[in-house]
Amino acid sequence: MFAIDYFVVDVFTGTALTGNPLAVAMNNRGLTTERMQAIAREFNFSETTFVERRPAAVEEAEGVRVRIFTTREELNFAGHPTLGTASVLKLIAPEVFEGDTVRLAENVGAIPVRFSGDGLYGEMTQRDPEFGEELNRAEVARLTGLAESDLDPGLPPQIVSTGTAFAIVPLRDAGMLARLRVKQEESMAWLRERGARWFYVLGPALEQGGGGEPAWRARMQFNGGEDPATGSAAGCAIGYLVRHGAVAPGVGTHVRQGVEIGRQSDLYLSAQIHGGAERRQNGFGEEQSLKVTDVCVGGSTVLVAKGQLFLP
Repeated sequence: MFAIDYFVVDVFTGTALTGNPLAVAMNNRGLTTERMQAIAREFNFSETTFVERRPAAVEEAEGVRVRIFTTREELNFAGHPTLGTASVLKLIAPEVFEGDTVRLAENVGAIPVRFSGDGLYGEMTQRDPEFGEELNRAEVARLTGLAESDLDPGLPPQIVSTGTAFAIVPLRDAGMLARLRVKQEESMAWLRERGARWFYVLGPALEQGGGGEPAWRARMQFNGGEDPATGSAAGCAIGYLVRHGAVAPGVGTHVRQGVEIGRQSDLYLSAQIHGGAERRQNGFGEEQSLKVTDVCVGGSTVLVAKGQLFLP
C-alpha cells in the first residue's frame, strides 16, 4: 500500500458546502492515466485534478503540471479545477508562486492564476476565445427543453472556446432558467458534430448587479447531472457577451450559478476587445475580425477537507 495526499475544496464560494467541490490529489507516485481516471470516479465530483511536481527549473519555465479528469474522461482545460488547484498550491506550496501568481501547465497550455491579498480569492486568465458556428435557434430550444421565444432574440446561440468549447445560449431573462431540461445524450452528439460538448445557458438577472446581486445567472447540465459552477464556460460566456455588445469591455460582471441544486456559486468575469484590422483563421476554421482578449474568471475557494488515499 502507498498513500496519496488529497485536498477537497469548494470553488467559487466563500462558504463551505456551497460552490463547486473539487478533489486535488498530489500525484507523487507516477500514477498512470487509467489510475487517475479510477480515482476521479472514486471521488465522483464533476472534476478531480492531479498535481505532478517537477524540478524547480522546469516549473519555473513551464508551470506546475496539472491534469484534470471528470468521472468519464480527461479534459484539456476546466475553470473551477484550475482555480481550486491553484488555491491548494497557495496553501501548501508557496514556493511555486512568482509574487501573487502561479502558472498551471495544463493540457491546453500554461494558465496563470493571480491571488488578491492574503485570502483565497483568485483570478485566472484564460486563452483568447475562438468563436465558432452560430446555432439554429429552434434546434437549440428543442434540445434544452425551452421555447424558442425564451431565447434572447438579439443574441444568437454560438459555440465558443477558451480551451473547452461550449454552446453559449443567452435567454431573455434568468427566470426562464427554471424550465431548462437539457436532452443530454442527444445534445452531446449534436454538439460534438459542431465541435462543442455542452450547453451553457444564461440570462440577465432582474436586478442588474445591484446590492451584490448577480448581473447574470447561469446553468450547465451535463453527464446526467448539473454543474454548480463552470469556470471554463463562464470564460466563453464573457468573451461572447463582450463580443456581441451585451457587456462592455473591461467591465466586471457577476454571474451566479448552482442555485437550482443548492450549491450557489459566484463567478466574477471580465474581458477586453480589440477590433478592426486583424483577420485570422480560428480553431473552427472561420475568420474573425474582432479579437477578444484578457478573459478573466475569478472567485473564492474554501478548504473543506484533506486526507490520504491508500492504494495497492
